[in-house]
Amino acid sequence: MAGVWVLGENREQLFELLSIGRSLADKYGTTLAAFAFQDTQAARDCIARGADRAVVLKYRGQEGPLDVFMPTIVEEVKGKDPDMLLIASTYRLKELAARIAERLKAGLCSDCIKLVFNEEEKSVEMERLMYGGSAVQKVVCLSRPAMATIPPGTFEKAEAGSGPGKEGDVDEIVQTNEPAVTMLERKVREREAKDIREARTVICVGRGFEKKEDIKLAEELATVLRGEIAGTRPVTEELHWLPESLCIGLSGIQVRPDLYIGLGVSGQIQHVTGLRDAKVICAVNRDANAPIFGVSDLGIVGDLYDVVPKLVDELKKGF
Repeated sequence: MAGVWVLGENREQLFELLSIGRSLADKYGTTLAAFAFQDTQAARDCIARGADRAVVLKYRGQEGPLDVFMPTIVEEVKGKDPDMLLIASTYRLKELAARIAERLKAGLCSDCIKLVFNEEEKSVEMERLMYGGSAVQKVVCLSRPAMATIPPGTFEKAEAGSGPGKEGDVDEIVQTNEPAVTMLERKVREREAKDIREARTVICVGRGFEKKEDIKLAEELATVLRGEIAGTRPVTEELHWLPESLCIGLSGIQVRPDLYIGLGVSGQIQHVTGLRDAKVICAVNRDANAPIFGVSDLGIVGDLYDVVPKLVDELKKGF
């Protein structure tokens, strides 16, 4: 067995992939390798979080387009023959993963949300959502290596101290070939809100709110619970009452908080897909037949304009 490899754009993505990667590597009876772009310290940190080997991919010591690394990664795979490649499902890496898979003639499961090791077959069964999140497709790659792109936030981060208990190897590969695409300019989009994937409590605003100004009710509840505000697609991407980066769902982000509270959220499958890993799901909706109650642990049937202020008052008494 030649190993399980993980590849992410930043250290947070790498740490998440190391968690599932370590588990699969142990079941395969093989090693775990992490590939980092440009960041030597991230590579070293990967050793402390479970990797047996870490590789820093550099482009002449400066930041470069990711496509420049494709020949190097393909060459490494052909030379070392890993069992599996786990790649963070970002815009740039999804494209890179597809091109690598084509070069290797390998199978690729995109946006994988679960990986289960089959002891008898010594293979990994991968799951991904389809039909707008209403169904789960199970995929097994018969070619080698098996490949999967995994959305950030799918798995918990590997903790420091979970390493192999020895000094791991950190290698460096400097890519000198000219990229197929020349980057003329890069403009970083300013983040309009916090990354709610890190929040332990999420208060989600749905279309049950009548106007933008009323979101202050949700903000008051979030303040009491020390949580963060999020929204459904209609609220963020259509009405623009909240930044699009706060959209939970199939077209937004996936969250896994300890507590999720949906206020005026109907609970369509496209939204529920983004919160399926929340530990406790609560909902407030005046429609007793709203789909959100079908996935909730706790529910209140009532008008959020009446329920939320009372809920805030009661919580203030207990905090």
